[in-house]
Amino acid sequence: MANREALRELQVRLASRLQTAKAEGLSISWLAVRAGEGNYLLPLAQSGQIFPVPHIQTVAYAQPWFLGVGNLQGGLFGVIDFSAFIKGGLVPAKAGQQFEQARVVTLNAALEINCALLVDELAGLKQLNAFTASVPPPAGAPACFGNSYSDEQGVFWQEVNLQSLSKMPEFLGVGN
Repeated sequence: MANREALRELQVRLASRLQTAKAEGLSISWLAVRAGEGNYLLPLAQSGQIFPVPHIQTVAYAQPWFLGVGNLQGGLFGVIDFSAFIKGGLVPAKAGQQFEQARVVTLNAALEINCALLVDELAGLKQLNAFTASVPPPAGAPACFGNSYSDEQGVFWQEVNLQSLSKMPEFLGVGN
């Protein structure tokens, strides 16, 4: 019950900040999330809604990072363990574990893919001015990676282009 109330409070705060930003003309660029050992920036224009982790029905013969399907507000969404996908399936999937801080973030409906990314926790909204430096993605990085940004504390954040992610053959190939 406390988790549900905390999620509602977070969603109200995020919605309020988005409304304030729109009213003041500020440019909030990303939803910041943590998944596995990484920090990621998901473009707000490509992100959808945030939900608590739903009951996930596993699917046979799927990639280890594809957790299964979940019902989110009456729609069926494929749920991807984002950290495991980025690591090439090397991180064990989180099926059956308890998810205290974890959330699922859907991709924007305009991307035309019913998909939700499981992340370990939300880290708020980030603007470009929150970062002190940026570097292009390293050679061999996934095609969906944009620049890496460093904040004032020296923490690195990897930008992920969700539109590119949604078109990657590896991402679309959930079958084993």
